[in-house]
Amino acid sequence: MDKTSVLFVCTGNICRSPTAEGAFRQRVEESGLQEQILIDSAGTHGYHIGEAPDRRSAAAAAKRGYDLSGQQARQVSGEDFERFDYILAMDRANLAHLRSICPLQHTSKLRLFLEFGERFVEREVPDPYYGGPQGFDHVLDLVEDAANGLLKYLLQQEDDLPTQANG
Repeated sequence: MDKTSVLFVCTGNICRSPTAEGAFRQRVEESGLQEQILIDSAGTHGYHIGEAPDRRSAAAAAKRGYDLSGQQARQVSGEDFERFDYILAMDRANLAHLRSICPLQHTSKLRLFLEFGERFVEREVPDPYYGGPQGFDHVLDLVEDAANGLLKYLLQQEDDLPTQANG
């Protein structure tokens, strides 16, 4: 059975997309679907290739039970457009950049991550890098909501996934 694959994308792959990856990964594991859903994150730019997630992102995530320690920043590659079924941008600038480099046959895979959110009207995850700790908490609020919505969506859309956890 082919896995459904999801790539979260922000600018440098050290704050927003690693947080989204960590929150979504935990939900997938709690649902027993880790064998059916491949999860990764990347940045549109190569500013931080090889670096761990921003320490403030990792600390805020850890307070809510998410472990980002195994992640390393990388830049989106041409293979990602082939490999991933869903390429989810954190904001419109990242989405525009992805559209500019994405082969035409794969543009339908590109979306804003917060389109899957249900509790907030915001559709862009703000970059917390230059702000205070409350920015990282707000990112988590938005990401948790969208991660719940994304998992629900995938369970409804994907024939390959079981309709209930472990089953």
